[in-house]
Amino acid sequence: MKPFTYERAASPAEAAAAARRHPDARFIAGGTNLLDLMKLEIETPSHLIDVNGLALDRIEATPDGGLRIGALVRNTDLAADPRIRRDYALLSRALLAGASGQLRNKATTAGNLLQRTRCPYFYDGNMACNKRQPGAGCAALGGVTRQLAVIGHSEACIATNPSDMAVALRALDAVVETVAADGSTRAIPVAEFHRLPGDTPQHETALQPGELITGVTLPPPVGGRQIYRKVRDRASYAFALVSVGAVVQPDGTARVALGGVAARPWRVEAAEPELARGARAAIDAILDGARPTQDNAFKVTLAARTLQAVLAEARS
Repeated sequence: MKPFTYERAASPAEAAAAARRHPDARFIAGGTNLLDLMKLEIETPSHLIDVNGLALDRIEATPDGGLRIGALVRNTDLAADPRIRRDYALLSRALLAGASGQLRNKATTAGNLLQRTRCPYFYDGNMACNKRQPGAGCAALGGVTRQLAVIGHSEACIATNPSDMAVALRALDAVVETVAADGSTRAIPVAEFHRLPGDTPQHETALQPGELITGVTLPPPVGGRQIYRKVRDRASYAFALVSVGAVVQPDGTARVALGGVAARPWRVEAAEPELARGARAAIDAILDGARPTQDNAFKVTLAARTLQAVLAEARS
């Protein structure tokens, strides 16, 4: 682990300004992903900015009837909040499907959105990885790809996004709020927050250098039957092979986001009207363009069957 300096920020704008002064700095809150990466020297920041003292740990009602979740709200507290359980059950279920109780007690809302891929080639410093070292190549493309992406990937990267929470937020049309070093703020739809790899897989989100997440806003409750189903190799403490987050209304209309299949939560809104008339055509449209490898071709079938099962459960 390489030496680094450390400071505690007193305000969100101060934290963002500190990040601008130290171009290779990282924000730290729960540290459940960052510290592991630092120990492996995959992340080597020279400066850490502790944001735990910022007043970003509350869940508050918004004027339009939604909720604003502070960036520092712990996953355990978010999943247990009565308003989340009642009106955004999909989010609560997705959070409880992730990691372990101990990690959820430390992990934050912003940190969950920003966690990095669990691709084994990314974690192995002896392997070529364009996320770690742009231009180095992608060892995963010629390696074991069972856990990796089947859609939205490129010749530069085949990694997946590991977040369960992000899948739920995508289906719920959440918005990510940020502040920059100059004090300016942005509201980024979660649909635009995570980026596909293209030729620049090292750029994983829409955040600019030094930009700090301050919260996530949920729109007014959409009702319906909300289900999160995660298929994985073991029943706990494992990342999704495939996951499905769905909000299904009594008339059969649905919102559906998939996890474990791409570098971001995968949702195709244009296909969703078909879900009310029959799952098969919509599933084909959602997975149109999939390019699986020999190792992970089963994920396409698994995703289709998991989505069918979720829709059947919602309508039963």
